[in-house]
Order: sequence, then structure tokens, then C-alpha cells
Amino acid sequence: MRTLWHCVNARSFRPLWMLEELGLDYELKVLPFPPRAFAKPYFDENPLGTVPLYVEGGTRMTESSAICQFLADRHPERGLGVGVADPAYGAFLNFLHHGEATLTFPQTLVLRYRVLEPDERKQPQVADDYAKWFNGRLKLINTVLGGSDFVAANRFTAADISVGYALMLARSIGLDAEFAPQVNAYWTRLSSREGFVRALARQEREAKAQAAGPAAPV
Repeated sequence: MRTLWHCVNARSFRPLWMLEELGLDYELKVLPFPPRAFAKPYFDENPLGTVPLYVEGGTRMTESSAICQFLADRHPERGLGVGVADPAYGAFLNFLHHGEATLTFPQTLVLRYRVLEPDERKQPQVADDYAKWFNGRLKLINTVLGGSDFVAANRFTAADISVGYALMLARSIGLDAEFAPQVNAYWTRLSSREGFVRALARQEREAKAQAAGPAAPV
């Protein structure tokens, strides 16, 4: 049995999208955002109080990009990973982790200090600085997409899910104004995929059915 704990539009959307692309059966548990504040019993499942939490048998994972890699490796026949002997393996790993460590991290500070904190704790300068940081880190994506439809192996992989979520977050918090044309075209390709559309529909359906409460403000 596979179980994914998720908040609407949070980082846990990465493994949700991955599961839908793979066509796997799973249980989706949708929590209010942030779960550490609005779903205290969740600490019994994940002491961090964060999403995602992915459980499969005795495996328990809390890092969104790592879960995507785990699922790609467990289901190589679905073609969402890249083998270690493939010349594109290094690029695949690089962009799989670039999406979270380099592109999503600065956005969390923009989100916190522009949106989540009460007015007296908002930090416009911090938010502006990290918005510029994010846009600067898009240079690598701009370059790669100038010569390919996807970020690794010339095909859609879990690395595109990792980067794609970072772009999804950027669009939702208004950081997409400086997207290059190739990045906008890339986002259109990703968001048109059946797996992405199914993931959106699944989270909406389950959030409603489970009365999940506040969603991630993205």
C-alpha cells in the first residue's frame, strides 16, 4: 500500500504528480496548511510536521524530490528515470535536485515574508532579495531549454516534475514576469500533460472529500 500525505499545491505536489504519471494506486491524505499548526496529530506520523510524507511498506520519506527519484527507480519500465549508465544521468540528478534546492528554496522565503507572516513581521527587502535570487537561478534552465524540450535526456522525466513544481510555485506567487519564452513554453508542455491534470483533479477532489481546510497559499 502506498500513502502520500499532502497539502494542496505544496511541495508534496511533486510526488502526487509522479504517482499520477506512473499510474500507480495510492491513498492520498490531504491536510490543512500548514499541518504543523492545523493538524497536530500528524506529528505522530511525521515528527517534522511537514509534507510530503510518503509511506510504502517499511519505507518512509519526507523529501519531495527524493520520493520522485525513489518512484522512478522502483518503476524503470515507466521511463521517468535515467539509468546510471546513461550519459544523461548526471543532468537528470542535477535538475532533479536543482528544482528543490536551488529554485524552490528562495521562493519559500518570498512566500513567508510577503504572504505568510503577519503584517508586523513581513520583510519586503528580504522577499525582494530572494525574488531576485530566484530569477538569477533561472539562467541555467533558460540555457538548457534553449536547445531541448526537457531538462534531461531529451524526454520527460522526474527531473521535469521537480523543476516544473518550482515553476508552478513561481507563477502562483507572481515570480513569473521574467520567465524567458522558452520557460513559458516549457511550462505549457508540462501543465498540459495528462498526469499533471489528473494530479490537480485528485488533490481537489480529495481535499473536498476530506474537508482538508486551508491550502498552501500558492
